[in-house]
Amino acid sequence: MKRIRLLIAFIAFGTLASFQNVNETPEKEINWITLERALELQKKNPKKIIMDVYTTWCGPCKMLDKHTFHNEDVVDYVNAHYYAVKFNGEGNDTVTYKDKTYTNPNYDATKANRRNSAHELTRTLGVRAYPTMVFFDENGDYIAPISGYLKPRQIELYLKLFKTDKYKEMDTQEKFNEYYKSFEPTFKE
Repeated sequence: MKRIRLLIAFIAFGTLASFQNVNETPEKEINWITLERALELQKKNPKKIIMDVYTTWCGPCKMLDKHTFHNEDVVDYVNAHYYAVKFNGEGNDTVTYKDKTYTNPNYDATKANRRNSAHELTRTLGVRAYPTMVFFDENGDYIAPISGYLKPRQIELYLKLFKTDKYKEMDTQEKFNEYYKSFEPTFKE
């Protein structure tokens, strides 16, 4: 009986300690904002934009969010060099981009957590798969979409490519391949 009480006390203490540790060291997070807010901030402090186009039902989107967008190196780099936008590619938000308003006229609220109609902005940006990271320059102009789940070191390649404008020099696949081969990642996995 004494052993059982001691075991219960040990488990209770361990559980309590683990809850305290979770609350003491909050995870770093990317400062996600809306596209409209990012475009507004660019007027005062020009930075590029990374937009995470996701859906609620997408497994790789959830993995990207959990493993890549919570990686300390990714968080620090994105927060320092980009405005970060999280956009539900099948959501019901009204978004204004380049003086045009985009909606999802075929959105079905009963399918909010399942496959739904693609948002007009999703189509305009050429997103055909989830997740897709869409990059914009300091003027809010579209640069490129990068589709698929990327690990921290994989996304680092694109974050640094678009941040430095090296992408403007890459008018052939060969030039990108050279950049890719010479790139030395520094982010921890």
